[in-house]
Amino acid sequence: MSLFNTLIKLLTFKLTRKEMLKFNIKHFYLGLVGTWLVGMGRYWDDSGANLMQHLGLGSVIYIFVLALFIWLILIPFKIENWSYFTVLTFIGLTSFPAIFYAIPVEKFLSIETSNTINVWFLAIVAAWRLALLFYFLKQFTKLSMINIITVTLMPICIIISLLTILNLHRVVFNIMGGMRNPTPHDSSYMVLMLLTGISLILSIPLLISYGVGIYIRRKKLNTK
Repeated sequence: MSLFNTLIKLLTFKLTRKEMLKFNIKHFYLGLVGTWLVGMGRYWDDSGANLMQHLGLGSVIYIFVLALFIWLILIPFKIENWSYFTVLTFIGLTSFPAIFYAIPVEKFLSIETSNTINVWFLAIVAAWRLALLFYFLKQFTKLSMINIITVTLMPICIIISLLTILNLHRVVFNIMGGMRNPTPHDSSYMVLMLLTGISLILSIPLLISYGVGIYIRRKKLNTK
């Protein structure tokens, strides 16, 4: 199966576990290049972004960190054929929907309209990639539904918190000062701030569910 077909099947929730196990270095490079390109597109018109963000390197580093986190939190469940390379390749390939971020709507529309559209782009991409992660974990791990939900949401809560720390500090000061210099991304930042609060609230029940899930999984495997 060609790289393009693999990517389309993955993005349309049709890739099987058997096909995921066939990820190779070409799939990895495709995901890496895609991450780099959409990373540059995400910040190309953001004057407040740093050099690493403009070069797309921040996004590249991000997928390595995210994949490592997902790989580590699943290790205690003792999933067959669970590998960092597979997770990293998958995360890289799911970067392509973020191309929506590169659409320069503020060049053609007002700040208010651009804010609204960027929020919708954020919602679409976030929901799409979250659903892909859920699908991947469901297909690959074969864990119970509650465990899949738990390990799907845990990385997202961390991601949202990190996005807040890395991207929202400038906007927080603007909000406190009355938004004197509005940008097309302000509404997106406001949504992320709201989601950060929700993530903090979910952290404790997710950790409890995670611990219980590992205990039940280990107990089940030991009885076989």
